[in-house]
Order: sequence, then structure tokens, then C-alpha cells
Amino acid sequence: MPTDRHVLNEKGHGVHHIRPDASVRDALAMMAEHNVGALVVLDGDNLAGIITERDYARKIVLKGRTSPSTTVREIMSTRVICARLDQTVEGCMAVMTERTVRHLPGLEHKKVIGIGSIASPTSRCCSAGAASALLISALSRCVTSRGIFAGPTM
Repeated sequence: MPTDRHVLNEKGHGVHHIRPDASVRDALAMMAEHNVGALVVLDGDNLAGIITERDYARKIVLKGRTSPSTTVREIMSTRVICARLDQTVEGCMAVMTERTVRHLPGLEHKKVIGIGSIASPTSRCCSAGAASALLISALSRCVTSRGIFAGPTM
């Protein structure tokens, strides 16, 4: 089974990042320019957080704020779930499903060396059938572990 290292090697190690004091508008422009849904937020060389399109929708649009006058620091997620490079693709997909995240930065020696998305493992390392099986397996674990499906009741 391929690992996160395989995915990042296939995808590339380019990491689009932004500073915490940048405007949300600048973050959105960078996401659009690079056709990505998230940016790693770096304070110097240190991982400070992650900003996603979802953060923008929920923390700017729905709250009536404006992106030019709001800094990334104000809306970024600071509890970033990261992948180990030796973690399997199935393990990464399970983490993304269970933790409801769509992006997993890969760390090596506490430095971000790449970022995978929910699409990365499925589109780059798996056949369509294998990807479907992995997704069904991960969703099944998530649904049963959260008690969403408990079977019929009488």
C-alpha cells in the first residue's frame, strides 16, 4: 500500500503558504491562482495553521465580514491535523474522514514538505475500484463509530 511519502513524491513537494498577518483576500487570490482549496499558514518556518475555502465561507461570508480587512490569523484553523510520511494512504483517508478534514500537511523534521488533499490519495495512488473501496471502508467506520447508523429499531 502506498504511503503519504509516495503521494507527496508523485504530487510534488511544492507547498503554497501564506503569512498569518496577510489579508484573507490575499489568501483567496493565492488559492485561485494555484487552483488549490487550502494554504498552509507559516510564521517564519513554523506551521501556524491552515486556511481553507471552507474557513472563508463560514467565518467571513456567513458572518458578514470582509476579506480585505480580515487577517488570515483571525480565521485560520490552528489545530492542524498532519500526516506522517510513513502513514499509508488508507490511514490518511481514514484520518481525513474521521477528523472531517480535507487537507493533510506532511511533516518531516517538523517542517511542512507537502500537502495532500482528500483527492490526492484517491486520484494519484489508487485505481477507481480501490479508491471506492477505501472510501466506503472509511465512511463505514466513521458512520458506525459516531452512532449515525445503529440499524432499525422497534
